[in-house]
Amino acid sequence: MFSKEESKQIRQEFWTGFGKEYPHKWLLYNTKIRELQLKFTFNLKVALVSLDIIDDELIREYYFEKLESLKKILQTEYFPEIIFAKDYELPEGKEISRIYVELTDVSIHKEKDWPLVKEFLSGNMILLENFFKDFADFIKK
Repeated sequence: MFSKEESKQIRQEFWTGFGKEYPHKWLLYNTKIRELQLKFTFNLKVALVSLDIIDDELIREYYFEKLESLKKILQTEYFPEIIFAKDYELPEGKEISRIYVELTDVSIHKEKDWPLVKEFLSGNMILLENFFKDFADFIKK
């Protein structure tokens, strides 16, 4: 068990190392669509690369349906294991819609997991960015 301060330091060490090993200008919040964000998540149980739809339910439904119409393309050309979650609850209780790929049974507190997770995050975010850039015009309309 780690204290909050130790856990914070471990997370900081992971993300600093990730940034140094994979020096890429990630798209993340710069999607040019306020309601859509590309995200990295790595915690005590799982690593995720996701496209999050944030806002009220009506806006989320609009973008989720657009992305769902691209599901076959996403699965065949980018992510065979993509997960679509129309109603995804974040740990703080906020509800969003999320499209994501995940790596389970990993922990940010286990340094032995870090090389695999870093490769997973980088490789999948590049694919997600490519998908987003390829279909941004369709998603924005």
